[in-house]
Amino acid sequence: KNLLLYRYKQLDKAKENAERLGLCGALYPMVTVNGEECRNEWEITFEAIHQNGAIAYAIYLYTRYTGDDSYLREKGIEVLVELARYWESRVSFSSRLDRYVILGVTGPNEYENNVNNNWYTNTMAAWTLEYTLDALKTLSSKRVRALGVSEQETDRWRAVMEGMYCPYDAFHGVYEQQDLFMDKDFTSAASLPSQERPLHKHWSWDRILRSCFIQQADVLQGIYLFPERYDLDIQKRNFLFYEPMTVHESSLSAGIHAVIASRIGLTDKAYELYLRTARLDLEDINRDTEDGLHLTGMAGSYNAIVQGFAGFSFHGDRLTFAPQLPPKWEGYSFQISHRGTHLWVAVTKDGMHIKRLSGPEKQVVIKWAGQKASILTV
Repeated sequence: KNLLLYRYKQLDKAKENAERLGLCGALYPMVTVNGEECRNEWEITFEAIHQNGAIAYAIYLYTRYTGDDSYLREKGIEVLVELARYWESRVSFSSRLDRYVILGVTGPNEYENNVNNNWYTNTMAAWTLEYTLDALKTLSSKRVRALGVSEQETDRWRAVMEGMYCPYDAFHGVYEQQDLFMDKDFTSAASLPSQERPLHKHWSWDRILRSCFIQQADVLQGIYLFPERYDLDIQKRNFLFYEPMTVHESSLSAGIHAVIASRIGLTDKAYELYLRTARLDLEDINRDTEDGLHLTGMAGSYNAIVQGFAGFSFHGDRLTFAPQLPPKWEGYSFQISHRGTHLWVAVTKDGMHIKRLSGPEKQVVIKWAGQKASILTV
């Protein structure tokens, strides 16, 4: 919640950032201390705008996980409204496609920039508009008027949301990372000589930008955030298409891929990716640990276990686990807190063990692969 309050306090600066670019609403910086953008690469400072989606998702995740909507109603809604205004002003309408498009961006994959219709960016923009419109419905008309939001404005947001272009390639059956990605020469990252890694230290940027190689989860980042929107077949097709081209040369990457690999039943691949995120700095895998430790890699190793191997998810007050045990492990355990209940969870060769350490009773669903789900109260 403190992180959300930090974002709220920087809303005015985010509005200034957008205004400097001739846009409405708020654009949060990629890197900052006081709310102003601190990175100076043009392709990040001006074109990496998908963090706006992350700000909205943080509000959504906090509210959904804790059940506490006080931040959303009192402060978060102001942030969401300004994010929605930004996205409306940032899109263009393509008469050729009869869709709204977002041009000239850098998506999560920073090994490409100045691309059009990055699937993740467009998807998060449309979702932010949807979430904002849903949140406004829970407020009184007086509160909505106080925010300066009119019916005409929400109608425009709805039109952009419903008309957003999110590229899809029917031939491969996957979401296209951005326009023209399918024109690339597809090569597996496994073919790259180790002495040429990481690419940004050995290749020219011209060569990197023209290649198919992906720095970190991009399309798969969106699938990771919203697994309930994409069935396992869609998740698996996109994972098997994009992961082989991903070089994981961002500390954010391997942990996200490990979770998705677990969800689609690729336990061995998930374990391989878990080791990459857990040992990122221990083995200096990306040859940049001298610049500092990667907190994102550490968080990725936690997520790879809890969301990945243990298959943790939640809906309201009910918790769900879909556990797997990597073949090389005897077991693993962790603790989690959810709405006042503190649990100890362990997965061993004997099964799954859950103990309530404090707080009210909790209903838990356990789904072992190929078995009927069991429901218990702990």
